[in-house]
Amino acid sequence: MSQSKLIYVHDPMCSWCWGYSPTWLKLKSELAGKVAIEYKVGGLAPDSQDPMPQNMKEMLEGTWHKISAQLGTQFNYNFWRNCQPRRSTYPACRAALIARKAGKEAQMVAAIQHAYYLNAQNPSDESTLISLAEKIGLDKDEFSAQLTSIELNDEFKAELSFVRTLPIQGFPSLVLIKDNKAYPIEINYTDWHYSLNQINSILK
Repeated sequence: MSQSKLIYVHDPMCSWCWGYSPTWLKLKSELAGKVAIEYKVGGLAPDSQDPMPQNMKEMLEGTWHKISAQLGTQFNYNFWRNCQPRRSTYPACRAALIARKAGKEAQMVAAIQHAYYLNAQNPSDESTLISLAEKIGLDKDEFSAQLTSIELNDEFKAELSFVRTLPIQGFPSLVLIKDNKAYPIEINYTDWHYSLNQINSILK
């Protein structure tokens, strides 16, 4: 019988993933040793050097306010004034894949989220990602070379293709794989027990 695993599908620059992170970390901790956990990046927005249009900036800042009101999540709104936002999350996703190989994916994702949402830094910029990689103990030059490599981009594209086969609606999403069957797990943004009960009932 194949081992069961829980797949967490996210994007490091997805604001709802940031809102969900405290609940996700509690759920993950509760499941430690019971089920294997895998992170998969969803790739919210393709590579782009174009400045984000004003209407999109306003829409996304509004989303931050909405998440903060609903969940109590902290955001640093100076990002919208101090940075030049671009609708581009693929670089941050690739950074997560590099960190995964070093067993530091969760650390990299947390570093990206803190830089973006609390410190008003832009993870669409390679310079930000390189600095964060160094902070979590990755080799700066090696990380920088990998970030733009064809090999990494091929791995990333393969991951996006796999994620599209999963029964998900958006990010964040949870999918439990048991006996090669994929079960979508509903999320409650503030109550980790909600997902845990579903997972436990399927694993029985």
